[in-house]
Amino acid sequence: MKRTLIPSLLLSIPLATASLAQDIIKKQTPAERDQTTKLQIFLDQQLFGPGKIDGLPGEFTTKALIRYQRARGLDATGKPEDGIDLNSVGPVYIDYTIQAGDLSFVGPSPSEPADQAKLQYLPYRDLLEFLTERFHCSPDFLLRINKESNPELNLERLKEGDVVRVPNVEPFKVEEVPKTGGFLPEIPEFKKRTINVNRAEKLLELTEGDKLLACVPITPGAGNLETPAGTWKIMGIATAPTFRWDKSVLETGVRSDRFYMLPPGPNNPVGVLWCGLNKPGIGIHGTNSPQTIGRTSSHGCMRVANWDVVRLSKLITKGMTVVIE
Repeated sequence: MKRTLIPSLLLSIPLATASLAQDIIKKQTPAERDQTTKLQIFLDQQLFGPGKIDGLPGEFTTKALIRYQRARGLDATGKPEDGIDLNSVGPVYIDYTIQAGDLSFVGPSPSEPADQAKLQYLPYRDLLEFLTERFHCSPDFLLRINKESNPELNLERLKEGDVVRVPNVEPFKVEEVPKTGGFLPEIPEFKKRTINVNRAEKLLELTEGDKLLACVPITPGAGNLETPAGTWKIMGIATAPTFRWDKSVLETGVRSDRFYMLPPGPNNPVGVLWCGLNKPGIGIHGTNSPQTIGRTSSHGCMRVANWDVVRLSKLITKGMTVVIE
């Protein structure tokens, strides 16, 4: 097996500021970027989420790698050359052609709750946002890799038939998420599994006994609306949830009679899936801001990228234990 070397020092870089990220980009060769991207794709495929794919070394890539190594009985060095076959990824990039059906998930998506409540569905704002969620990546990353392959392509003005270079991940297919709400069926054999949430690490781990099955980054609640520590149960897993937007709840945790019911869709504040706990108002859910996962705070709940929360929902069930550290 040919080993691919990525400097472990770079992989341990903490969450980058915009200026630090730009410095790394300037110093990175395309080959270095592609090797880091390949590692991120590998981890993403195993549901050991590195966060958004951006070709940049960082904290969540390292955390995901270490946990993948532990789960596979490898030395948890945080070095990809230790037991990781990146050649299994195949091509780092593939071409995606914008389809007519993609346009049905793009449309008006106002920012004010009063205007959002007037809609029946909260779609993507544009095709670029659609693509970044479909292929688990950042818009800046798509801009960088497409500038090399097709510098004349304008990602801000995409249309049906345009061919876009994207990372080779299992696509998040929003068209397979119901547009009307419903609850996932209970799967008894999954009840012995446990979700462990580490607020300090901003990670959610799924275990079955001593076996680590998956790990994804989250944004936990902080400040006055901190995600509550304790042992809880999943009360239900709802697809295409609506969201009761109440400024008083978001700021103080207390309900008021001035609220808006926001419709389902990828730009709903709780994303495309809600996993409610037996703690009123607290859940694990998707998000309309996947680019900020692990980098900001939430209002009590645990936000997960839509592409991760949908895949995670296939491994969990109502009645499972959730331990929040």
